[in-house]
Amino acid sequence: MVTPPPSDVAFSAAVKAVQAAKGSRALYANVETKRPWSDRITPELAAFIGAQSSVFFGTASAAGQPYIQHRGGPAGFLKVLGDRQLGFADLAGNKQYITLGNLSENPRAYLFLIDYEHARRVRLWGSARVVEEDPSLLDRLRPEGGSGRAERAILFDIAAWDVNCPQHIPQRIDVARAAALLAERDSRIAMLEAELARRGPSSPGT
Repeated sequence: MVTPPPSDVAFSAAVKAVQAAKGSRALYANVETKRPWSDRITPELAAFIGAQSSVFFGTASAAGQPYIQHRGGPAGFLKVLGDRQLGFADLAGNKQYITLGNLSENPRAYLFLIDYEHARRVRLWGSARVVEEDPSLLDRLRPEGGSGRAERAILFDIAAWDVNCPQHIPQRIDVARAAALLAERDSRIAMLEAELARRGPSSPGT
């Protein structure tokens, strides 16, 4: 039995039919052979995940109604737990519980990670489950320096992931990063000014 490529989690028969009709099926069939999607976390992906402070988590009801929820925290709040598993602490919120309800009847899930500063985005398909009443797991997932009360754990098992095209990603820098860059600039300016003051005024013609 031939094992389907990981990209089949996204490229369903219907998707492939549209690709064929629009003229891109041969391109993606070639990609599946030469640069197949992975279902394992590489060191590069782990580093990218560990740097994210904002992600988007997608689920759907049994009827197929999709829902996208933003999750945020200190860099590293989304943790790598194995070569195919991620996890994060579910913090107390507005008590709508749409994500929890969806996962109770449909485990399929999706993670979208985007780095605006460096124009990179990663898509991860898989399944997720909610883990209640597991203090040791929650301690492992609770982000250091984060705010909010962790109520439960959510685990995400990867079926496939891919790096998406950087085209059209607007360049943005978050407040903390911008402040660090400005502080670095100001420090450099102060150092240069001090060096000029130490040398004294330049003589004409020098």
